[in-house]
Amino acid sequence: MNLKIKKSNVSKKIFLGILVIFLLIQFYRPEKNISTEPSANEIELHYNVPENVQTILQTSCYDCHSNNTKYPWYNNVQPIAFWLNSHVIDGKKHLNFDEFNAYTLDRKRKKLKEIGETLEENEMPLPSYTIIHGDAKLSDTDKKMLIDWTNSLSDGLK
Repeated sequence: MNLKIKKSNVSKKIFLGILVIFLLIQFYRPEKNISTEPSANEIELHYNVPENVQTILQTSCYDCHSNNTKYPWYNNVQPIAFWLNSHVIDGKKHLNFDEFNAYTLDRKRKKLKEIGETLEENEMPLPSYTIIHGDAKLSDTDKKMLIDWTNSLSDGLK
């Protein structure tokens, strides 16, 4: 009997400890990826981005690959905000459409090639993103349009 009471008390203390930690981390907020100023290096300011391509990029890519993320409601709950923040930081490290024109010519070509490759291999947008953002899923037509656009843009870079 005494052993059961001790186990019960230990379980309660562990649960309360986890609850306190969960509540405390709610007060820490990572910096949001929201720019107040447009970037002079935005891809659409320097290159031809057809409206249909721009729409796809905004819907399926920009939350992780630009300086402005549209955050969902669940970003207000930790540790989800930490996880989302790490995805955005990692995404911008690989490709940032708002800073595209600041890349060297070789890097621009490489990034355009990588966009095509990740689309062909169904690596982007991430499945963890499209589960919640169903409108970000790309059809085969969308993928072909983006791949054709990246190839055309890459061929025209000077």
